[in-house]
Amino acid sequence: MNSENIFPITDFDPDRDAIIRPFMIETPPDYPELVVMCFFKEVVEKVAKDFGAKTVYVGKSEVGDVPYYEMTYEGVRLGFFQAMVGAPLAVGFMEKAIHMGSKKFIACGGCGVLNPELAVGHLVIPTAAVRDEGTSYHYLAPAFEVALHPKVVRQIENVVKAEGVEYLLTKTWTTDAFYRETRGRVARYRQTGCDCVEMEASAFAAVAEFYGVEFGTLLYGGDVVHADGWDHRGWNNRADIRENLFWLAVKACISLKD
Repeated sequence: MNSENIFPITDFDPDRDAIIRPFMIETPPDYPELVVMCFFKEVVEKVAKDFGAKTVYVGKSEVGDVPYYEMTYEGVRLGFFQAMVGAPLAVGFMEKAIHMGSKKFIACGGCGVLNPELAVGHLVIPTAAVRDEGTSYHYLAPAFEVALHPKVVRQIENVVKAEGVEYLLTKTWTTDAFYRETRGRVARYRQTGCDCVEMEASAFAAVAEFYGVEFGTLLYGGDVVHADGWDHRGWNNRADIRENLFWLAVKACISLKD
C-alpha cells in the first residue's frame, strides 16, 4: 500500500480474523436473540427494576459499566441494555451481544432534526444512514450511505402504524462531531434527503451487515439544527416520550421473532 495515495478511512479490510475479538479471555453467556439497545439510561434502569430483569452480563468501559439485562415480555425472551453515545463504543457493546448469540436488534434514542417542521417527539424511522463517521468503514467498504435492513424497517413501521403514532420514514445523517454541524453541511445533507442527525445509526447498520444480523432504529425528534441556528427545545426532558419510545422498540423487536 502506498500511504501517500490512500486515506486510512478508505482502507477497508474484509478479513474477519481480527487480532482482538469479544470474549477472548472469558466464555460468552447465552443472551436473547432479540435485543433492544436504548440510549436512555433512566428508562433502562426503570424497566429493569419494574420487571425484575436479570443481569446476564456486565460490559466494562472507562466511562462506566453496562449491564446486559434479560426479561420475558408477552412470553418472549428479550435482551435490553443502554446504548452508548458515539459510534465506536456503541458498536463495541453491540458486538458483545452478537457474540453472545443475539441476532435481531432495535435501537431507540433521540436525534437532532434538520427539518424544523418536525415537532419535538415526532417519531422518525430511518431507512438509510449517511456514513459521516469513522466506525462503519471498518465493517463495510467505503460508500456514501448504508441502508437499514428493509424487513426490520417494515416491521417497525407496521408496529408504529398499529399504535396509531405519526412517523416519518427518512434518511439520517450519522456524524462523529458534536460541534461541527455547520450551516453548509446541514444544507448539503438536507439536499440528500436527510431529515435528522445522530451519531450511531450508520455504524450500527454496518456492523449488522458485516455479521449478517438484523438492525433497525426508532428515533424521536429533539433539538433543531438548521440554517437559522440551534434550538434545544428541552428535548431531553421528555420522560413520557422516552419511555414510550422504548416500548415501541420492544414491540417492534418482538415482531421480528421467527
